[in-house]
Amino acid sequence: MQNIQHLLTESMIQSVLPPRNSDAHKGSFGSVAIIGGDAGMVGAVLLAARTALHCGVGRVYAAMLCIGAPSVDISQPEIMLRTPAEIAQLPQLNCVVIGPGLGQSSAAIELLEFWLVQNVPLLLDADALNLIASHLHLASIVISRNAETVITPHPGEAAKLLATSSEHIQKNRTESALALARTLQVTCVLKGAGTICAQHDGSWFINTSGNVGLASGGTGDVLSGMIGSLMAQGLTALEAAKTGVYVHGAAADALVKKGVGPVGLTASEVALEARNIINMLNKKSD
Repeated sequence: MQNIQHLLTESMIQSVLPPRNSDAHKGSFGSVAIIGGDAGMVGAVLLAARTALHCGVGRVYAAMLCIGAPSVDISQPEIMLRTPAEIAQLPQLNCVVIGPGLGQSSAAIELLEFWLVQNVPLLLDADALNLIASHLHLASIVISRNAETVITPHPGEAAKLLATSSEHIQKNRTESALALARTLQVTCVLKGAGTICAQHDGSWFINTSGNVGLASGGTGDVLSGMIGSLMAQGLTALEAAKTGVYVHGAAADALVKKGVGPVGLTASEVALEARNIINMLNKKSD
């Protein structure tokens, strides 16, 4: 049984939610950019970007590597779609999420190299992690970063980063998350049943929300957009990771209680329900 002091619960989340003052404007709630979306994987960026918007960030930008990528998200036109080069010129970004559907092309490597050396909080997911695992110079840049960094591996990605097997990761989840956090000097979110949030200082938390409905395509992209949104709104990397992980799971739990899932639960449904969870938690903390 896990030590109770490490269990991630609702009461921990309420105290760190971003304030929503009555005189605020969109600039008050930060700007986030989502970068990825190589051929066949445009949906990963759209899922992350839509989730970031629903979780309260003021401005959401998105860029895709795919040739012929859409110039507007018809379902969510509030998202500002740009080219990767245009995103790099934006002065006001408070967080960048890179990796959803990124692919492993030379263009992807160049983009990742560029953002790793920028002094902006980063969330690294999916193919960004696969690239870091296979290119030692990228891992070295991660370690030397000054701005906060969150990584969100599933067990397979964690195994590549630690040069071990997925089975070993699953049998040693807390130790593996802590090893990644220490080795790369990051906040590590090791996804799975009982997601682990581990900090490079040795602190760690195990999530208590969520259900098997989250074992479906796109839910990891939703989590990345959620955490990135919270970082852009001013939460520290660890606070954003803990809050995002808990809200992600709580959204799935709320949907199942309504009779939506767990079978057939979709990532898009989780993204929308997350907004309800955040607003509910905000009301409870008033």
